[in-house]
Amino acid sequence: MSSPVIQFKANPAIQERASLYADVTIDTAKALKSWKKSLFSFEWMNSDGGIKSFDALSEKEQPKRQEVEDAINNGKPLAKPVLGIGIMDNIEIGMGRAEFLTAALHGQKTIPVHVLRSNLPDFKSFIVEEKS
Repeated sequence: MSSPVIQFKANPAIQERASLYADVTIDTAKALKSWKKSLFSFEWMNSDGGIKSFDALSEKEQPKRQEVEDAINNGKPLAKPVLGIGIMDNIEIGMGRAEFLTAALHGQKTIPVHVLRSNLPDFKSFIVEEKS
């Protein structure tokens, strides 16, 4: 089974502050390893670092995952996740958690995201492509 082609579009939540953000493409595996340290990763990740199955997600998270799955199945672009750096110097997914993690489940090796320009140095080891 081949992975679906997943397209991404600018996240409308940052539209009014777009100049503060850079568009970068990050290595999904590296990002997941870092995000595992997040205080919020338990909602979507198993203790071994794998992403939870749909049934293992909470009732609050299942509709978010389903919405992203529906968009992917219908060929609709997903809003780019917005990433930051957490208190443990790990990646945090500020917006677009369902989009990022569902795309990862679909085999996306890299994912385009928005990052605050001021945080770019912290993302250097995760970035595979940068677009200003």
